[in-house]
Amino acid sequence: MKGSSATKTRPAPAAEPSAADARRAEVITLAAGLFDQRGYASVSMEQIAAAAGMAKPTLYHYFRAKDEILRGIHETFIDLLAERQDERIRLGLAPADLLLGAMTDIFGLMETHRGHVRVFFEHHRELPDEARQEIRIKRDRYQQLIHDAMTEGIRTGVFRPVDPDTATLAVFGICNWAYQWWRPGSGADPAHTAQKMWDLVIRGLTAPGEQLNLHRT
Repeated sequence: MKGSSATKTRPAPAAEPSAADARRAEVITLAAGLFDQRGYASVSMEQIAAAAGMAKPTLYHYFRAKDEILRGIHETFIDLLAERQDERIRLGLAPADLLLGAMTDIFGLMETHRGHVRVFFEHHRELPDEARQEIRIKRDRYQQLIHDAMTEGIRTGVFRPVDPDTATLAVFGICNWAYQWWRPGSGADPAHTAQKMWDLVIRGLTAPGEQLNLHRT
């Protein structure tokens, strides 16, 4: 309106983590590595404390039990994925780019957060009931973000009119199983690998202009 002095406000910068928060995050990362190498059940709080360079009583100052650390690993992983995807949506990226970004995130975390990835996919049953439910809510919300991108791509004609539920599960099937064969530090580029997987999802295997004669049985 003429004469208005309204101004746009920028969101306040995120607060810097406290020293305690930073130490908790360090313990979570170290524990994720131990769980990846030895399995969750085989790692004790004493071993986690030793890896973190602290006395066992000090570790209990940060975490009351091992399952609290397990919860922290799950939250770190799913929160990273959701925050990055939320930012892409905020920026208005196209459906195909949203899928590429999500796939790149998962492959990238297999390189940078290997332990978190394995723990998330293999040790969710060890979470206490309340924590398991909270993580499930976050996981389902993230899956819905991918489903929404798939649905929008179909609606706008960018993607073929396939079943979005099946297509979404196919994307997660490609990404979520990859930690079984991905080798961190091998020199392979996770972003490039994600791009190749994304290309298979978007373009499939059929050569341009070719038609397949498929006979259903």
